[in-house]
Amino acid sequence: DLKGILVCILIYLIAVFGQFALPAEIRPLVGLGVLFVGLAGTIFVFLLAMKVYSTALGVLLGILTLIPCIGLIVLLVVNGKATGILRQNGIKVGLLGANLSEV
Repeated sequence: DLKGILVCILIYLIAVFGQFALPAEIRPLVGLGVLFVGLAGTIFVFLLAMKVYSTALGVLLGILTLIPCIGLIVLLVVNGKATGILRQNGIKVGLLGANLSEV
């Protein structure tokens, strides 16, 4: 779940900043891609937030992920919480998440 969130954050940031370098005709396609990333992020946040928070908060954070810009903040918050929990348990977390062999 953590790696999925990290990939969603990366794609979201690339899409948001990349749209300024693209012609106006292609920007709706970028928006469509961001929509799909948002939906995937919602699922990953829901699954991970239920593990690190509670079920009710997992549902709330999953719904908040669907709101543009707020969704990115939610992705970052849930990622930070999960990373903190992993590090507290002595698992090394790198740029693209934890090494699965250590979990």
